[in-house]
Amino acid sequence: MTPKMVAGFRRSLSFPNHPNSSSSSKPKKTFHVRSTSLPCRSHPLISQLRDDLNALMAALSQTRTSAWLCDALARLKTIHESLDDLLQLPQTRESLHAHAGLVENLLEDFLRFVDVYGIFQTMILRVKEEHQAAHVAVRRKDAAKLASFSKSIKNLGKEMEKLIPNLQSTATDKYLVLPKQVVAVPDGDAEVVGVMKDAVKVTVMVSTALFNGLSVSFTLPKSSSRRWIVGAKKVNVEEGIEEFKEMAALWGLRRKGEEEDAKMVAKRMHEMEDCIGGIESGGEKVFRSLINARVSLLNVFTQ
Repeated sequence: MTPKMVAGFRRSLSFPNHPNSSSSSKPKKTFHVRSTSLPCRSHPLISQLRDDLNALMAALSQTRTSAWLCDALARLKTIHESLDDLLQLPQTRESLHAHAGLVENLLEDFLRFVDVYGIFQTMILRVKEEHQAAHVAVRRKDAAKLASFSKSIKNLGKEMEKLIPNLQSTATDKYLVLPKQVVAVPDGDAEVVGVMKDAVKVTVMVSTALFNGLSVSFTLPKSSSRRWIVGAKKVNVEEGIEEFKEMAALWGLRRKGEEEDAKMVAKRMHEMEDCIGGIESGGEKVFRSLINARVSLLNVFTQ
């Protein structure tokens, strides 16, 4: 949709009831024709992005369940879709042209995000396949296959943990110094730079919660205290995802061979399959939104 054009738009306008200045004798304060899509502080797209970012950061302190995780992924997807919309605006691209170094860093980081989520999609598909195989083994009371499933899931958990260092490398001082660099630039430019920085930050936070939560849950011992040591790392059970933290105990119930236990395990496995499917879908949507946002960032250089 082509933005509506208005004449005499004042970038410094800060009060909605400011007296009409159309008769002002100071033309130097009046800009040329500007789009109403100008990314200044009052622009609704940036305001909405800021609200979404703050809401998602606040939600990260909640108890980690699969529903919470799916909601966080959905919110993250929305943020990157809004970011993509912001990057489509010509004035946003004009603002970012003044920060070529920032754009290069963002392109590098978004490429890293895309790569990590691509790997994660392969892993979560393997989790889904292993879970389906385990479901068949539960019905057949095949202890050997269930033991194999447990080992495979723990290995996948360890692989997911390895994704986290790739994310942490994006949260470096190259973003922390930005506020000092943008003091002298117009408010609109500073707002664009700030929202891009925070989008990277919240992506790291949500993705770390995702990968670490599943890793902790999949490698959780059958009987563990609140914390336990894995190698040189202290692991907190609370960082796991509630539905998946009980996996080890769930497989132990099938050894009893009682009909009621078998039905309960089957029901829980159906529920867990839905949880895995929700996370898979949420991760895929974030993956696609990251690709689109990076393409729009790339266009800042080429258009």
